[in-house]
Parts: sequence; structure tokens; C-alpha cells
Amino acid sequence: MAFGPLEDPARAMKRFYKQAIVSPESGGVAILLDGRPVRTPGRNPLRVPTEELAEAIAGEWNRQGDEIDPRSMPLTGLANAAIDRVAPDPAAFGRTLAEYGESDLLCYRAEGPQPLVERQGRVWDPLLGWARTRFGIEFETTTGVMHRRQPAQTIEQLGRAVAARGAFQLAGLAPLVTIAGSLVIALALAEGAIALEAAWDAALLDEAWQAEQWGADPLAAASLENRRREFEGAYLFLTLL
Repeated sequence: MAFGPLEDPARAMKRFYKQAIVSPESGGVAILLDGRPVRTPGRNPLRVPTEELAEAIAGEWNRQGDEIDPRSMPLTGLANAAIDRVAPDPAAFGRTLAEYGESDLLCYRAEGPQPLVERQGRVWDPLLGWARTRFGIEFETTTGVMHRRQPAQTIEQLGRAVAARGAFQLAGLAPLVTIAGSLVIALALAEGAIALEAAWDAALLDEAWQAEQWGADPLAAASLENRRREFEGAYLFLTLL
């Protein structure tokens, strides 16, 4: 018998095991519950590339109480995604992520007020500068929200940067890209060009500005906290690969 995490990540279930441990195997490191292998929702063995990640996933299982709450197991969820969703066709998944380079957050600037314009330039311009140097590309920036096409070489180079990553790296990169709305921020964070806190601040610059001007909405603040946990979990996942 093999154990698997919940199909529905919002639904808890009774804990059915005593201890999670890791087991190095050919092709990766498995997670075992009471000596039996964990399986993904797709019924594939939950086997990860590094012992560090396996130990962290086992820790998530061991920290569960009488009920298993998948929402407290982000590393398990990302590993499941890497195996079930990304690994069958990494190239297709990578192309979907690379498309964010066509409408990267950092390329869309406010028309005003001037303090916001200056803050965007101060925080975002160095990130675009890093990407220009790192990938040998240029960006077209604009004001407002009307779409501005990026140079074809820029999209091609960013696509190659994404395609060079394996299934587990892509699974960890995906939440960073989608939450930030920026492929550049995600790549900079994944490659160690920017710290986690700085990446989060860059991604949430506009929202932080609005909160400063009008005050924080409690519902929006709760949603933001959930997004931050997901963002931090994805970053941790990448650091453990």
C-alpha cells in the first residue's frame, strides 16, 4: 500500500501514519510514511531530487496534528506539481511561464503621481538592468496598461532561460512568476540576484503604494498574506533543489 496526499488541497483528513522518513533511491529520494512510499495525487511515487528537499517534505508530514492540512504543506504540493503536471511535458509548461515576459510587470509604469513614478524607477530599473546584462536583451517600457510588445529576441532569450530548467525548478518558479506578475523578478530571485524580501517588495510595489495612500483593507490584507506564504514557500522549494 502507498500513501498519497489529498486530492483536494482545501480538505483536511485524519492523520493515518506515525512517522515520515526519507529513503535515498535510484533516481531521487523518496518520502516514506511508516515505511511505505507516499504517492502524488496522480499516483506517481513522491520522489524528489535532493535529500534536503526530501527532509523538508518529511518535516511537513511530521508536523501535522491529528488532522492533515495540505495548506500547511507547500513543499509537498510543489513536489506533486513537479511530478504530475510539469514532468510529463516540461517544454510546454516552460513556454507558458515564458509568456509572462511579454507583459512583465516591470515594463508597465504609472503616469503619476511623481513619487510613485520615482519609486517604480528606483526599485524596478535595477532589475531590468540585471536582466539586460544577464541575458543580453532589451525591454520596452511604457506608461499605463496598454500592451507593449517586447523585442522578439527578448522573448526568445527569456524563453531559453526558462526552458533550461528541469521539472522541479519550473514547479518552484511558477508561483514566483504568477504571484509577482513578473518573469524578471522570478528569475532574479531564483538566480540569487535579489533577496527574497526585495523581490517581494518589488512585486507588491503598486499594492503597497495604494495601501499607503488609502489604508489596508482587511480582506485584501488576508489575501496578501496567503500570497506571501505561497511566494516564500516556492522560494524555499527552489533553495532546497
